[in-house]
Amino acid sequence: MASVFSVFALTLLVLVVFYRRLSAHSGAVVIALGWLLLGLSSPIFLHPLSLLILFAALALLLFKPLRIRILSAPAMAALKKMMPPMSDTEREALDAGTTWWEKELFSGRPDWAVFEDIELSELSAEEQAFIDGETNALCAMLSDWQIHHETKDLPPEVWQFIKDKGFLGLIIPPAYGGLGFSPYAQSRVVSKIASRSTVAAVTVMVPNSLGPGELLLKYGSEEQKDFWLPRLAKGEELPCFGLTSPEAGSDAGAIPDTGVVCEQDYEGKRVLGVKLNFSKRWITLAPVATVVGLAFRLSDPDGLIGDEVERGISCALVPATLPGVEIGRRHNPGSAFMNGPITGVDVFIPMDMLIGGQEYIGQGWRMLVECLGAGRGVSLPALSTAGGEMGYLLVGAFARIRRQFGLSVGKFEGVQEASAEIAASAYMLEAYRALVTRALDDGAPSVLTAMAKYHATEKLRGVVNHSMDILGGRGIQMGPRNFMALVYQTVPIAITVEGANILTRSMIIFGQGAMRCHPYLADELAALSDESADALPRFDALLMGHLGHTAEVFSRGILQGLGGGFLGKPKCGNSELSARWYRHINRYSAVFAASADIALLTLGGDLKRRELLSARLGDVHSQLVIACALLKFHDAQTPDEANELHAEYALKQCFMAMNTALAAFYRNLPIRGLGAALKAVFFPWGLPQWTPSDDEVRALGELIMQPSSVRNLLADKVYISADRHDAQGRIHYTYQLLVAVEKDYEHFLSLDKQGDLAGDSTAEKVASAVASGAFNQAQADAIVAYDDCRYDSLLTDAFDPTLADIDVRPLRPEC
Repeated sequence: MASVFSVFALTLLVLVVFYRRLSAHSGAVVIALGWLLLGLSSPIFLHPLSLLILFAALALLLFKPLRIRILSAPAMAALKKMMPPMSDTEREALDAGTTWWEKELFSGRPDWAVFEDIELSELSAEEQAFIDGETNALCAMLSDWQIHHETKDLPPEVWQFIKDKGFLGLIIPPAYGGLGFSPYAQSRVVSKIASRSTVAAVTVMVPNSLGPGELLLKYGSEEQKDFWLPRLAKGEELPCFGLTSPEAGSDAGAIPDTGVVCEQDYEGKRVLGVKLNFSKRWITLAPVATVVGLAFRLSDPDGLIGDEVERGISCALVPATLPGVEIGRRHNPGSAFMNGPITGVDVFIPMDMLIGGQEYIGQGWRMLVECLGAGRGVSLPALSTAGGEMGYLLVGAFARIRRQFGLSVGKFEGVQEASAEIAASAYMLEAYRALVTRALDDGAPSVLTAMAKYHATEKLRGVVNHSMDILGGRGIQMGPRNFMALVYQTVPIAITVEGANILTRSMIIFGQGAMRCHPYLADELAALSDESADALPRFDALLMGHLGHTAEVFSRGILQGLGGGFLGKPKCGNSELSARWYRHINRYSAVFAASADIALLTLGGDLKRRELLSARLGDVHSQLVIACALLKFHDAQTPDEANELHAEYALKQCFMAMNTALAAFYRNLPIRGLGAALKAVFFPWGLPQWTPSDDEVRALGELIMQPSSVRNLLADKVYISADRHDAQGRIHYTYQLLVAVEKDYEHFLSLDKQGDLAGDSTAEKVASAVASGAFNQAQADAIVAYDDCRYDSLLTDAFDPTLADIDVRPLRPEC
């Protein structure tokens, strides 16, 4: 028994040494002293073999020449054989962009003082004025049904308004005639437009995300900036960007389109340039674009610009009017925004049309990956956030208006299960938008924006599916009254573009995240590919640091598991809720970091092909970021019950997702028994249960139907028409009437159910109630007005037999 206790005590001592991050020498001294002291009660520690093990371990730890010969050199040789070759494209993608708070979470020991100092972005006075003025005015001009099903395009006056008011120059600095808005303001503008029309939002967002404008800002020559940016900002030029090809979609690095360096006559002169041949598809704004940003593979077979023949992926600006360019046809993606193919045969451009000039030849892939941040971090999450918020506002209102079996449908627990998910998701989307756009102020965090693209669009998919379930037939029947079907129809587009979601989850988030966020991995791989004399000593230092890091996060995961996450409470947040949940994030960060290191150490390069395991680790990393976003956002709001309920429910969604991912990861590790052992040491008391209780489901399902601080917060971010005959305005107007009259209306229904009222119509029955003294005339008028609008809000459009024209005959007099 003494020996068992001594082994346990030594194990605990080692864990504490690594948990406290003692230096190698200090840690060695503490462990050696502990070993010798334990020998007083357990002689097994003083056995010659035990002492030999101790001194051998200390020698490997402290004596570098011995360690390199026995440990580091063999490890380096073995890893070189294990690691798969990395293409130039992969290396450029992994090196592109910056890192932010997601790197701290990957470390397993987040510096919470850093997170505490992060302040969410706010709109400037100019940005707020633009949203209240030009953006609201644009929204008022839009009819989604008309755009989708009648004109198949934005009306000409809308196109002109977008150009004239600067919507195409949100990211372009004022010095070039643009607005120079922050990422947060760009997101707010796009999401407000998206709450009214996806087509208009896509039209605005594309020139402000991946496209010539952003590429020119970051990499263009001064001459290119001076010429193109003012024209783009004013809408004198409409841009698109050609990346996707028939043979290169998700594998965009396999671009087959070519450019060959050559000399040719151009505008009466013999100039050095590039002859392009390309075939692009799915290019948004292509049918109306006047200038095409183009990605292609450049070669120099005649050595006109150097000795290398293959020069890699490059980017150019190609005027759509150049000979050989074919543009103008449209695809039909199920939404009416401009999208189509572009082809070019022997299109010649001079060298000054390469973005950045010859200096940036071959750097196109890095340029593109770094610029993906706007599309992934701003535009698509903005569309998703708008969809989530409109789902919250309109479906919550409809669930209160619509009655079945004598109750509002939102009172039924089955509906509340779906509506609570909508409520928590909408809150999460707004919180996530706030954190990610704040990160973009500090750089282009490629991993964080990939997370944002995937999880925001997937959350939108969930919100829309739940919304359609609650709306039932009201959501299915197409027509000008339907406020959800067109969103439902366009969700697959968001899932597909800017990196298909399956690819993003299974290959990008953790695959790129491990390289960009792990404290040692990228440098270790660089050392493995280095053939210089100092590569081995450098690898030795990195290997020892990596092993120390692994031991540290293991110790943190184990000790925090034993303590239920109470060890080392983060000093972060300003509420009881945040103090509690930051503690859990701290624990799960350590578990994630340790689990990731186990995957990297046991699978090595094979992890690249084990996409299911990679995806699950990416899920955990992403949910840690989302949980941080929720807490930062929660603490920035005025504290009240609505804020608490939404944040608590959304946080439980995060941790449920983490538990699901970790359980599947441990269950499917290829080394038998390893996953079970990890689960046992990190979760000795079992995986915590984070499922919301039925009481929480009922509370949030009820709250989504009520006026609240959260409803007001979300309503402020979107546009809802004041026109009571508008698809969205009708529901909003009727909901407002119901809030004001509901108590009297419920009393009226109760009297009618008891048979106390005479008449057939609502008006006749209300008149009977007035005669009996149950209501005064003002109350009666309010009840009748509401009931007319209630009925009108339930109707769906009917068409003639050809579905060409709407049959406007009312089924009952409308309000």
